[in-house]
Amino acid sequence: MIHPEKKRLRRSMMFLNCQKPGLIKDPYIYKPDSMILDLEDAVAENQKDAARFSLFHALREIDYHGVERVVRINGLDTGFWKEDIMAAVAGGCDAIRIPKTERPEDVRLVEEVIELAETRFDRPIGSVLIMAALESARGIMKALDICESSERLLGVALSGGDYTKDLQTHITGTGVELMGARQNMLIAARAAKVQCFDTVYTNLDDMEGFRKDVETIHLMGFDGKSIINPRQIQIVHDIFTPSEKDIIFAEKVVKEIDDKKKKGIGVFTVDGKMIDIAFYDGAMRTISLAKASGVYKGDL
Repeated sequence: MIHPEKKRLRRSMMFLNCQKPGLIKDPYIYKPDSMILDLEDAVAENQKDAARFSLFHALREIDYHGVERVVRINGLDTGFWKEDIMAAVAGGCDAIRIPKTERPEDVRLVEEVIELAETRFDRPIGSVLIMAALESARGIMKALDICESSERLLGVALSGGDYTKDLQTHITGTGVELMGARQNMLIAARAAKVQCFDTVYTNLDDMEGFRKDVETIHLMGFDGKSIINPRQIQIVHDIFTPSEKDIIFAEKVVKEIDDKKKKGIGVFTVDGKMIDIAFYDGAMRTISLAKASGVYKGDL
């Protein structure tokens, strides 16, 4: 059985530092699709326990108004990650994000601990999903194996900073250094039928560069982008939400294909474009995305 939230809308995923209660008390007002409550890089080592305490009480006591609650745990090479999972699952998180994932065994190891936590804290087995962050050359090369590692896996996400360090280069803003990783992990995700998310864009003074970056990954086929600031949300949502023109064309395609199939016609034109049955799934995806985004007013 497919988890009902596995394919939910995740255009924007906003990182929030669990070390700072002021940041995690009301991020839902900015309306990201998901938030990543961070126990890893954003939290100083001597503040891990305090951040975990803050996370647990935030998950228990705050109504996030439907915003998905993903917790980024500490790396599997640390002594923190099991406690992170216990606190997150006990608090009621929706998903666990694994940093520095390099092999399918990493996912399965985390899955075992999640299941122990679900049992201990009376949550339904399988209710907590997993996201795997790919942050190294090895992780990218193992992308398909990781994507197929668990039924809990909702998708994979690129972490560009660590990945480019591993490649012995750096983020340039052009996207050239990320091209291979983006393409490889996206192909793997689509082959495994899971979602795929792009890395953060850290230059908040370059919103035009950010827009171009989001347009690029949208054209590539990504499902969404990790972000670090509420100012970035609207740009991501504008680009990842189907336009009225896109929706109208998709409706025409679906209705025409349904009609022509009954008449035994396989190829025809819509608005001057040659269309056949292969266009049907894409048109339905556009309509589904428009519905999930709250902008669909049609009758399909």
